[in-house]
Amino acid sequence: MTFTVHGLAVARGIAIGRAVLVASSRVDVAHYFIEHDQINTELLRLRDARDTVRQELQELHDNLAKDAPPELAAILEVHLMLLDDAMLAEGVKHWVSERLYNAEWALSSQLEVVARQFDEMDDAYLRERKGDLEQVVERMLRHLKGHPNAMAIPATRRTGNQQDLLLGDEVDAPLVLVAHDLSPADMLQFKQSVFVGFVTDVGGKTSHTAIVARSLDIPAVVGARTASQLVRQDDWVIIDGDAGVLIVNPSPIILDEYQFKQRQAEVERERLSRLRHTPSLTLDGQKVELLANIEMPDDAPAALHVGAVGVGLFRSEFLFMGREGQLPDEEEQFAAYRRAIEGMKGLPVTIRTVDVGADKPLDRSLKEEASLNPALGLRAIRWSLADPTMFLNQLRAILRAAAFGKVNLLIPMLAHGREIRQTLALLDQARQQLDARGVAYGEVKVGAMIEVPAAALSVRMFLRHFDYLSIGTNDLIQYTLAIDRADEQVAHLYDPLHPAVLRLVADTITAGREVGKPVSVCGEMAGDPSMTRLLLGLGLRSFSMHPTQILAVKQEVIRADANRLAPWAQQVLDADDPAEFLLG
Repeated sequence: MTFTVHGLAVARGIAIGRAVLVASSRVDVAHYFIEHDQINTELLRLRDARDTVRQELQELHDNLAKDAPPELAAILEVHLMLLDDAMLAEGVKHWVSERLYNAEWALSSQLEVVARQFDEMDDAYLRERKGDLEQVVERMLRHLKGHPNAMAIPATRRTGNQQDLLLGDEVDAPLVLVAHDLSPADMLQFKQSVFVGFVTDVGGKTSHTAIVARSLDIPAVVGARTASQLVRQDDWVIIDGDAGVLIVNPSPIILDEYQFKQRQAEVERERLSRLRHTPSLTLDGQKVELLANIEMPDDAPAALHVGAVGVGLFRSEFLFMGREGQLPDEEEQFAAYRRAIEGMKGLPVTIRTVDVGADKPLDRSLKEEASLNPALGLRAIRWSLADPTMFLNQLRAILRAAAFGKVNLLIPMLAHGREIRQTLALLDQARQQLDARGVAYGEVKVGAMIEVPAAALSVRMFLRHFDYLSIGTNDLIQYTLAIDRADEQVAHLYDPLHPAVLRLVADTITAGREVGKPVSVCGEMAGDPSMTRLLLGLGLRSFSMHPTQILAVKQEVIRADANRLAPWAQQVLDADDPAEFLLG
């Protein structure tokens, strides 16, 4: 019987194959009390499990193939840091020593404590890191139970080992992985198999499974709830990565339809790849800048491969994640920024200062309790200004790295004039400190993110202080519409085409053009090809997006006549319901 399972589309395309089912990664945990004289034995078991998992992850990291996506190395590094998390270690020790819990019970109990903190975070990406912590703990639990390879799957027939799980006629049928959740380490173990797509019960658009799937450029659906319970081993399945749908046991008619779509997609992908070296010019000759958003220094090659003309957003907070208050010092940051700059081979790199907050477990000394509404609390530039020592470390590191290439400095979540003045004063102080030390540094252009309605409405004040602006549409939409994107009950109201959102975006672009200062968009709107013509019509000439989206957006750019789009975009802007106007 044919049925469908709906989830979130995180990596586009069509995948057709046999289902390889990986059971839920949850590990059954024994619960019992120990005697006082067994405390050291249980702590030793925990230490041995941690050390073994660390060795496994380190070997996976060190033995990555040269062509492995850079995201995999970065994710494994996050897992290694979580493995040594002080809160996790001290909490587990407490449960064993004070409550006399056995090792497995103590580890799972502390996981629940830490997981609750992740659930309270406002930032979607960091909230989903709870899954990474769970994966690390579950690997330890498997070792404690004596089943370290519980997530491993048998080799496919293509490796030459006949397995019972593939019972169909097609010996070389492609395989689709269906799981409750997948860790990056698990995915690395599957690398030699023939997986053409992934489906997971959990996860969001910024989960690691989604990031890796996009980096591998394979279709993926996450957040499919009960997929791993509904799908049976060896079922024929179709992943529609464009619609976020999993089709199980498709009929011959449906299978033919999707095979045709798959062939069309392959032809389209090949055609798009030919645009890598095509200048990004509209039909009327206007130059459009297509930049890449990156998270780690090693993402630079992927950006260059698709023809990005620079990095429009380097999210520096990825260097700060999962360190339990042990923030990267100036030297570590300088080395990372320099590597990204040199990796872009002379093209400009825009580095955003750290965008974290008191709701995120980076330095609890700033605030003992998380804000009741973290999205409106101590985050981004507010957090940086609250810790000038940390902020000066970052500013000095960025200035020093600017001696090795063209660097733009980007400040997130500014809203007040006094914040602008404080930020620029600290930047001057960082320069003075480097002068006093006799350390070389480079010039940087300084820009501000427009992601708070107050900033968009005060855009002319911002333009008096900054060299350029970058519109962060993800947060701008959230704050303008009072919508928590992570709240499933109201997420359907998150609308980039809301008239108020479009007006703020349009007014920011217009204000920048009036004074001759660049304005870019670095949120998801920039990487959505269906929005390209509208943004061009509103006057946008600089887009920054995930590298995998650049060629699709470039195709829209070179097909567009920007001058003719301007009056149409104004009509969209004036419409009561722009979405309906566009569809009509």
